[in-house]
Amino acid sequence: MDHGSIGEPGRPEHVVAGQPGLRMQQLFQEFGHPTYVPFPVIAARLLLASIFGAAIGFEREWRNRPAGLRTHILVCVAAATFGILTIEIIHAPMFQQDSVRVDPIRVVEAVTAGVAFLAAGSILFSKGEIHGLTTGAGMWLSGAIGVACGLGLWQVAALGTLLVLVVAGLLYSFAAKSGIGENAGPEKPMSEEDVSKPPKG
Repeated sequence: MDHGSIGEPGRPEHVVAGQPGLRMQQLFQEFGHPTYVPFPVIAARLLLASIFGAAIGFEREWRNRPAGLRTHILVCVAAATFGILTIEIIHAPMFQQDSVRVDPIRVVEAVTAGVAFLAAGSILFSKGEIHGLTTGAGMWLSGAIGVACGLGLWQVAALGTLLVLVVAGLLYSFAAKSGIGENAGPEKPMSEEDVSKPPKG
């Protein structure tokens, strides 16, 4: 009886698939799985996301805010990773079937919701004042910049980072010196009492 050209004569094909040599070959193929976006491009996008996130986080770190350098880098790189995964999922063979539809907007919505959750955690209300609102907005925008990096939209990411630095840096100094706006006065870091005190209401 002919059981096919693969394996030993008289042995079913499913037994041959369990051989150690074939399993190692399958393992190597799994780790060597090609990506739609070339690996150097993936590395460049993640590196750029970390640089942009560090630029935003440094300003917050310099002002001694709760979410600083590391937090903004992690948020930006995570969002960029989701952006790259979106491209890979769209072009993956398993999702090319007519019965499977991939909506990239859903990934962007998931990133937005996740970053918004983190940003809300950095906002505290204490003694009639709101702390961390600018930091939360910066984290939210870091997520958007990370998605732009992951999708390869370098110009959008660079312009967004530049605007963040202008608004959080130059405009803050101008508002503090002129005595207008929410920064009419020196920004002080939150005390331990403010951090540990639960929000009112």
